[in-house]
Amino acid sequence: MSLPIQNIIPVIHAKWFGYDESCFIDNVSIDSRSLQNNNGTLFFALIGHHHDGHQYLSELIEKGVQNFVVLHIPEKLTDKANFLVVKNTLEALQEFAAFYRQQFDFPIIGITGSNGKTIVKEWLNFLLSPEYNIIRSPKSYNSQVGVPLSVIGINEKHNLGIFEAGISLVGEMEKLGKIIQPTLGVLTNIGSAHNEGFASEEEKIKQKLKLFDKAPVVILQKNEKIEAFLNPETKAFTWSCDDASAAVLIVKKSASTFEIRHKNETFSITIPFHDKASEENTITCLMVLLYFGYDSKTIQERLANLYPVEMRLQVKNGINHCTIIDDSYSSDYQSLKIALDFLEQHKTHKKKTVILSDIFQSGFSAEELYSKVAKLLKNNHIERVFGIGDNISTHLKDYPNFISFATTQEFVTHFNAHEFEYETILIKGARSFQFEEIVVLLEEKTHETVLEINLNAISHNLNFYKSKLKSSTKMMVMVKAFGYGSGSFEIAKLLAHHKIDYLGVAFADEGIALRNAGITVPIIVMNPENSAFAAMIAYNLEPEIYSASVLKKFIALAQQKNLYNYPIHIKLDTGMHRLGFEEKDLGELLGVLKNNNLVAVKSIFSHFSASDDLHYKDFTMYQIHTFDAMSQKIMSELNINPIRHILNTSGIFNFAEYQFDMVRLGIGLYGVGNDPEEMQQLENVGTLKTIILQIKEIAVGESVGYSRKFMATKPTRTATIPIGYADGIPRSWGNEKGYVMVNHQKARIVGNICMDMLMIDVTDIPCEEGDTVIVFGKVPRVTELATVVGTIPYEILTSISHRVKRVFYKE
Repeated sequence: MSLPIQNIIPVIHAKWFGYDESCFIDNVSIDSRSLQNNNGTLFFALIGHHHDGHQYLSELIEKGVQNFVVLHIPEKLTDKANFLVVKNTLEALQEFAAFYRQQFDFPIIGITGSNGKTIVKEWLNFLLSPEYNIIRSPKSYNSQVGVPLSVIGINEKHNLGIFEAGISLVGEMEKLGKIIQPTLGVLTNIGSAHNEGFASEEEKIKQKLKLFDKAPVVILQKNEKIEAFLNPETKAFTWSCDDASAAVLIVKKSASTFEIRHKNETFSITIPFHDKASEENTITCLMVLLYFGYDSKTIQERLANLYPVEMRLQVKNGINHCTIIDDSYSSDYQSLKIALDFLEQHKTHKKKTVILSDIFQSGFSAEELYSKVAKLLKNNHIERVFGIGDNISTHLKDYPNFISFATTQEFVTHFNAHEFEYETILIKGARSFQFEEIVVLLEEKTHETVLEINLNAISHNLNFYKSKLKSSTKMMVMVKAFGYGSGSFEIAKLLAHHKIDYLGVAFADEGIALRNAGITVPIIVMNPENSAFAAMIAYNLEPEIYSASVLKKFIALAQQKNLYNYPIHIKLDTGMHRLGFEEKDLGELLGVLKNNNLVAVKSIFSHFSASDDLHYKDFTMYQIHTFDAMSQKIMSELNINPIRHILNTSGIFNFAEYQFDMVRLGIGLYGVGNDPEEMQQLENVGTLKTIILQIKEIAVGESVGYSRKFMATKPTRTATIPIGYADGIPRSWGNEKGYVMVNHQKARIVGNICMDMLMIDVTDIPCEEGDTVIVFGKVPRVTELATVVGTIPYEILTSISHRVKRVFYKE
């Protein structure tokens, strides 16, 4: 992209306020944190429920960005940059993307549906890439923001586009349709996802089909109900397994073989999948190949080579204190930009290393492509690059600290584990390079049980609670107890990325660990021990003060260290009766704080006893009013205006009108609410997974496990999985009270749960050794497990052993 800014002004209906109308735009950004922003960037200051891009303009100007699309020009910045003032910055971004799309005249495939969009897009990219230079949506960029950013990636060398579009509300698809302007439509499976945004299934179908209003042809499974809503001028190219009137008839011959009947030709295909979803997605891709005129032999060969798509960037623990970012199945220019931003967000060490394969389908010449790649790497301060492949080895050889290998096998052969330590490593390679072999070498060796943490779900839950707050209300998020079992470092980094105001930990060592991981967000230590005060000061941690004796000891240390206005947080006891100053203690508290400049009261807060139980609403209201009165007295006597906060997760949901200046979000961030309505709004964050180690046939009368608690009354097939109470699974979940999920079916736990293993009944479940087992996640939810064993979700989550590997991923 290289566009004169003066050409953009009328496209987005902007008013110009600037000093250089002759400048050129070479990239677009909406993220102030990206290290890829430069003087050729056009930054769109988007506004959401709890973010406003206008807040970061001054910071961006200091970094060299000079061109901004804004709703208004912030004070003191009028003469500092070029401003394009519009009525709505998101609409301006979409208008610009639609204009940019019109500059190119080549086939565009537009994909929508409820399920399978990203998989179909990635498979089509694989299937069509030998003949086409393809631009496609990176990852799952299918939203009102993601689609325009995807389309803006087009360049002059591309000759085919594949873009996916997802909607959750009425009226959204018209906007995406104007941006994508597909010449071929693809409709994948229509399911229940996002049903809540539409009045009926019919309305959802109508809305999705608006992507194809001007498309000449749409590919879909034969369905009269759906076809009735298509634009009459749009031709339906349909397939079916039972309706001979479809253009293509699919006849299943075996578990993985299908007979294809199209026009006057009949041929068979064999695919490497057995599940229904993969079969449907494969057929959709087959239809595109038929539409493009591919012969049966080519179709057979390419479909047989389809592969499972990894749609996630994963963060893993590496050898020698490294952090691994695994993006080992794709290598294109657009996704490299995303991966480098992700690397910056989740780095645990200052040193950053990238292992990168040859990059395909960029649309640029090799010289131009790798010049751009070198610039990206430099802007992201990548200290060391391992290049694998002939092209990257040739064109990046002059990059500082560049090490080249012709093949992945050559890298593996020369691998030295001691060369990697205390660094964050991005592993990004095209599938053909099989970079999973490199991941195996660099990943910390642990057993097969993992707790997968969905970072998208964390962000969703955070934004759900933010939506209940005033824009001025600050937020503190609790990351104590190893982030409620989810992993404090990575969660804290994501929260810092979301610009959370405070983090809360229980003890000083938790805060010190976060500081050592590079977290700079203010941290409050909720249970400060006197012996840790000096360390807290050294690491800029702020103590909760809950008694006069603690306050006096901290002030004595502050005086010894010549501190001035060191931030402290006053805890009031309004009825919890755990820690905090009671009303009778205020006189002594005020006496110590008056005329004292060694410490400064940064906040005053209290803790609810029962905000999750509306049977105790009167008591919660008593706590609120007591807190208000006590805190007002402190503020008046000391003539201060600190932050006040009392709402916890349940408080935010049930008593949002009493949010004061800040709220404290805890278990809700991790997908656990205390109310059924609240739970419906939250996304599952943690999925505990393992595998089947061994399958056994148990005869009638034989027993399973310690103390022979399970006795077979019929021939039974059991599977043993490597997880037990030492991993955090309550022993009381055993003996057929609890279950796990195997291939989407419930498998009851039989016998006593052992320290490192448990056994399940898989008599009626098709499965094999090595198959994945879900211990908890979407089903069963951790709340169900907690209810059955008579505890609370907090205990289950925080009990998951540290020997269980945490894997963080972003869709």
